[in-house]
Amino acid sequence: MKILIADCATLTQNNDLDITVFEKYGDVVYNKNISRSELLNTVHEYDMILCNKTIIDRVVIESAKKLKFIGLLATGYNNIDVTAAKESGITVCNAGSYSTSAVAQQVFAYILNHYNAVNRYNDFVQNGGWQQSPTFSVLCFPTDELKDKTIGIIGYGSIGKRVAEIALAFEMNVLVYTRTPKSDNRVRFTSLDELLKNSDIITPHCPLNEQSKEMFNKETFSKMKDRAFFINTARGGIINEQDLAEALKSGKLSGAAIDVLNHEPMSKDCVLKGVPNLIITPHTAWAPLETRKRLLGIVEDNIKAFLNGTPKNKVS
Repeated sequence: MKILIADCATLTQNNDLDITVFEKYGDVVYNKNISRSELLNTVHEYDMILCNKTIIDRVVIESAKKLKFIGLLATGYNNIDVTAAKESGITVCNAGSYSTSAVAQQVFAYILNHYNAVNRYNDFVQNGGWQQSPTFSVLCFPTDELKDKTIGIIGYGSIGKRVAEIALAFEMNVLVYTRTPKSDNRVRFTSLDELLKNSDIITPHCPLNEQSKEMFNKETFSKMKDRAFFINTARGGIINEQDLAEALKSGKLSGAAIDVLNHEPMSKDCVLKGVPNLIITPHTAWAPLETRKRLLGIVEDNIKAFLNGTPKNKVS
């Protein structure tokens, strides 16, 4: 088989991860970040494509005469036209749940930094503020306990559940809104409006689709509790970025932390650049080395299962 890894640079940029494991299944072509024109010109050569965020739409699929398998190096698959793939007899498999622990960890990194003012206090000390203090303890920035605060989780898949478990360990109250009925007596399931109204922290963990596109907008932010803290480690498209900027500038939100944007890498004219009380990380919640090793293992298992005629983690 001839195998394309379409966007190697999303997996490793400093050779900390061995991605040659797939060479046992065929001849592998490595591309750091394949352009659309190159993909369209060469896709007819490949039996298998492994990709993270490369867009494989109907036009690409109709040019892929030999293609039988698309292995996603990710959980989300909104970059693949799964309908066109199914029509062409192409199996598409994702890597579900590989990043559960890492993403939940990132959520609480944001939360702890926000409520403990870690960055602000470090800057204060590094700039000589503590050296000039008349007392041993300087209380110049407000901090808060997480105990008894309410966290609202939207979506209750593996990541949402892990976030809830960590929140419960901090003795927080957990509200959950999900379109799919669940059972968990440790948390309270509620409507979206009630969650927005009563949550001190709101963190969505849902896929990007027609229902979730820009679900966080001017109206949604206006329904949130005053001074709430908003987090997004899901997909950039679930937020109207201009409306988030306005909610932060107006003081409606006490802060926000996001790992994803509508356009990645960040565009030069991104409306969120420089907005106060906003932390932006460059889509790294999934990126610990252990997490990426786990990802490769799942993708390799998906290939083995496909070749054995028993595909798993199949989305098309």
